Formats: sequence, structure tokens, C-alpha cells
Amino acid sequence: MHHDVSGGWRALVRQDESKGKPTVDRALLKRVYGYARPYLGWMVLVLFIILITSLVQLVPPLLYRDLFDNVIPNKNLQRLVWLSVGMIGIPVAASFLDVAQRYFNAKLGEGVIHDLRQRLYEHLQEMSLRFFTHTRRGEIISRLNSDVVGAQSAVTSTIPNAVTNTFTLISTLVVMFSIEWRLTLLSVVVLPLFLLPARRIASVLRDVRREAMEYNADMSSIISETLTINGALLVKTFGRQKFEKERFQSINQKVRDIGIRRALIGRWFSLGLGIAATIGTGLVYGVGGYFAILDKISLGTIVAFVSYLIRLYMPISALSNIQVEFATSMVSFERVFEYLDLPVEIADPPNAVVLKDVAGRIRFEGVSFDYMEANQRLGINIRTTTVENGDKESETPAFIPTRRYALKDLSFEIEPGELVALVGPSGAGKTTLTYMLPRLYDPTEGSIYLDDHNLQEVTQSSLAAQLGMVTQETYLFHDTIRRNLTYAHMDASEDALVAAAKAANIYEFIQKLPNGFDTVVGERGYRLSGGEKQRLAIARVVLKDPRVLILDEATSHLDSANEALIQQALEPLMRGRTSLVIAHRLSTILAADKILVMQEGRLVEQGTHADLLAAGGLYADLYETQFAPRV
Repeated sequence: MHHDVSGGWRALVRQDESKGKPTVDRALLKRVYGYARPYLGWMVLVLFIILITSLVQLVPPLLYRDLFDNVIPNKNLQRLVWLSVGMIGIPVAASFLDVAQRYFNAKLGEGVIHDLRQRLYEHLQEMSLRFFTHTRRGEIISRLNSDVVGAQSAVTSTIPNAVTNTFTLISTLVVMFSIEWRLTLLSVVVLPLFLLPARRIASVLRDVRREAMEYNADMSSIISETLTINGALLVKTFGRQKFEKERFQSINQKVRDIGIRRALIGRWFSLGLGIAATIGTGLVYGVGGYFAILDKISLGTIVAFVSYLIRLYMPISALSNIQVEFATSMVSFERVFEYLDLPVEIADPPNAVVLKDVAGRIRFEGVSFDYMEANQRLGINIRTTTVENGDKESETPAFIPTRRYALKDLSFEIEPGELVALVGPSGAGKTTLTYMLPRLYDPTEGSIYLDDHNLQEVTQSSLAAQLGMVTQETYLFHDTIRRNLTYAHMDASEDALVAAAKAANIYEFIQKLPNGFDTVVGERGYRLSGGEKQRLAIARVVLKDPRVLILDEATSHLDSANEALIQQALEPLMRGRTSLVIAHRLSTILAADKILVMQEGRLVEQGTHADLLAAGGLYADLYETQFAPRV
């Protein structure tokens, strides 16, 4: 069952290759609104508070006019007291309304972004292993962090500010026209000075914003690759600290330069808006003063108008810039939606079967895994850019398989409870085969069955519950031993935890640690030795108690004592379970019910140890070179 996922992968690839800039269109806005729709009640409340606040803030300039035109000339002390109370009370009330608006606006914005971030994380959890092998970790972190935060500014700041400033502008113009229409017309003459540069600036800042995001993603990738345990070990053992410092400095300088450019563009824009506001204010003072000298308007009207000019030009400035802010904030939504639009390669079909009471019979029927076809089906053609001689760039494919087929036409059957050993030279396809069972990859041809259920027709969660994997590279979270073990069984009791540790021959070691099961293992478990990590991985699988066990028995890097402990732990673990083991030890091969011999993705031999030795084929050669005891 192949899913049509090429469109989304190709879209991401084009984005990565060409640094394309999707446009803000109605479809994008409608999609953003879709995330805000559940919070429609909060939106209405915020709009209502904005309306009330805008109306309340119109009153103080009218009080100033009354003060200069009536109260002071008539020496009305009682009215002066009431005006003073109003001049204090109204701004205070408006401030409290502003606090309420910000609270409800935060509820709205944080809710929308929470949903967006959660949706993105859940979607990425559904992506196949191929997505993570083709995508830099720093890029993923950048989308989940900085891009989501950028999208948040659109919801919590840009859009509410646009509504607030629109209400303020309209209500202020209405009141100004009612007071003195000639000065109002004079005030709006300078509007083109605000609006003309906005369109060009929006386009420039939008491009700069996206470029800045791409540089930040590149910097996140370098950090995540070189400032982790594995990265640091690689850098130090090859003495590449200077190279990595220079590489980081190069991208860091780009981040700095683009930041300076963004700041400068914004400052020039603000400068132009400030000059336009100054011109408008000067015109009102000059012409208004002239009208006052001719007794056509009162002094209080000029005072009120100057107060209203602030309420007029500030929202005009903000609205002139809103196109810039909105366009740049939409870039964040675009980048998040790019990942949300990536189709899920491996998904449960409708009416998928839930596996229960699995016996453990496994059957491969004509299974092939074709790198080229899989990549073409997904539209993968990602290319990486390398800098040569300081300024020249060249592109090379990021993923070039050593051969086209990882697996070719595999057919075999494993009976419930059997121990099957996988052997073959390096690159024979053994690991890829084991990745097919938990559906980390799906075959490009053929089918795999578990108890006569096609794996592509069962739920992935029920399949995962039946399988236990111990991989060659044991992964542990930077957490306690307890948390790492109970990841297999969240509700495991203390007795079950102890039993699993004892079964894996790791209990005595844990007891000697200062904090026992509550000892933190460090990043990727690097505070433990290779043998200790592998025994913890075995204990984790014991705790899960799967029906089918998949094991990469890579112990060549361990000392004989640790290897003996692990071998003792594996024997009871495999007993009574269907076990598929990439075998590296003669003892496992001799204990196997069946041996599958692979070469260049093909199954070239299968049988027992004695039968395969007698056949004198590839297995006999491997036995002589790798497995036979040395005298």
C-alpha cells in the first residue's frame, strides 16, 4: 500500500533548494483563521474591549477644549474639579481596560499557538524514519521554536494592533471632523507620506525576514551537530575545533549582518513616518493659529486638535507598518505550514486491524526495498550546498545510496518461538530488513505478514506493542535509569523493574550507584559504558515483554566480561519469543533454529548451521573468516 506523498516532499525540497518565498494569499489567511476559530468567543471579547477603550480615550481632548474655552475664561472652579477628576479617571479606566484586553488577547494568542505547536509536533511524530534521515535536526528545532514564536506575534500582536489602530483611527477622524473639518482635512494631507513607502518596505522586509530565518536554522543545525556528545567527540578526535569555529563564525556573521539590515530598514521607515507626523502637526499649529487669530476657531479647539493628532498619527504609523509586520509574521506561518503539509509516508489505513494475542509467525513474500523508487515516490532530491574557496558554491546530493536495492525479492518464514539468525557481510541489508518489521520503512514491493496479518493493514500502535528492539546503538534519554526503563512500560511496578534489571544482569551495577534507579545517565547515556547501556536496553525490552524480538547483537566492541553478561541476559529474553537476530556470535548462530544468509540485499542461503556448512557457500566462507573459533 503506497501513499501518494510526493507533492509535499517535493514542496519542501523546492523550498530548501530555491529558498522560495510563498506568497500571502487568501488560502493562507483562511488557514490561519482556522486555528483561531475555536477561540472565537475570546476574539469577540477582545474586539469589544478594543471598541470601548477607543471610545473612552476620545474623551480627554474634549475635556482640554472645555478647560481652555469655558472653565478658565469663566473661572468655574466646580467644573474645574470635575474636569480634573475626569482627566485622571478616564486614563486610569482606559489603562485597566488595556490590561483586560491584553489578558484576553494573550489567552487567545497563546491558545492558538499552543494548538499550532502541538499539531506540528504530533505531525512530525508521524513522519517516517526517512524524513529524519533527510532533515537536519536544527531545522526541525527552528520550525518548532523560532518559527512558532514568530507566528505567535501575528496572533498576539500584529492582528490585535491592526484592529485597535483601525478603531482608533476611524473614531478619531469622526470626532475631528465634527469639531473642525478644515483642520481635519489638513491633518490627512500628509497621509500619502505614510502610505507610499509601506508597500516597498513590506516586500523588502519580508525577504529579509525569511533569509534571517534560514540563517538561524543553519546556525541551529551547526549547534545541534557539534555541541552534543557525538558531535563534540567527532570534532575533538579529528582536531576540527578551528574549522568548526570558522564555520560557525561564517553563519554567525550572516545572522548578525541580516539583523543589522532588518534594524536599519525598520529605522528608516520609522524616520519617514516621524517626519510625516511632524509636518502634519506643524501644519495644524500654523493654520489653526491663523484661524484662532481671525477668531474663526477657539484656542481650546487647537489644543484638542493637537491631542487628537497623536491619536491620529500613531495608528496611521502603525497601520502603515502593519503590512510590513503582517507580511513578515506570515512568513513564520508559511514555514510551519510547510512542515504540516508534508504527507505522512507510513499511516494506518481506514479500519486497520488491532493486533491481539500474537503467536509470532513472520512471513516475507517477495519483499524489495528500492532506494531510488522510494525517493522518487517521495519526491526526495534534497541537495546540500558547500562553500569552496570562500565564495564559490557547489551542490551535491545529500543522500546517495551505495546501490539501488537495499533488499531484493526476500521470501522466508519464521515460525512462532523460533530463533532466526541473520548473517552476511557488511552492507548486506540486514539492518534494513529488521527495520521493515516495525514499519520504520515500508517495502517498495512485496508484503510482510505477522500471524497472517499484512503489516500495512494493522495499526502501528498495536504492532509496536508486539515488537521489542535492541539496536546496535543504544539510545538513552538524559534522565534517570528508572525513567529510561519505564519508557517501555509506564506503569511498571518496582518489583517488575527489579526483575527486568536482574534478567539483564544490570541490577547489581545499579545497586552500586549512589542513587540506584534514580541515577541520571547523562546525554545519550554517556556516563555509562557500552556494555552497561546495552544491558539497560535489554532490561527495557524485558520490561516491555514483546512477542517478537528484534536484536542487533553488536558486541564486538565490548570486553569479554561484558559480552558474557549480555549473552547471559539474552538467553532468557529470547526464550519463548520469535527472535530475529543480526548475529555476531557463534553461540547465537549455533543456537538458531534457522540461519538467513544475506548478500547485497538478497537472501542467498537459509538453513541450519550444519546444512549451510556442508553446502560450502557464502555462509561457509563467513564462518571461516568471522565465526570459527581460533586455535
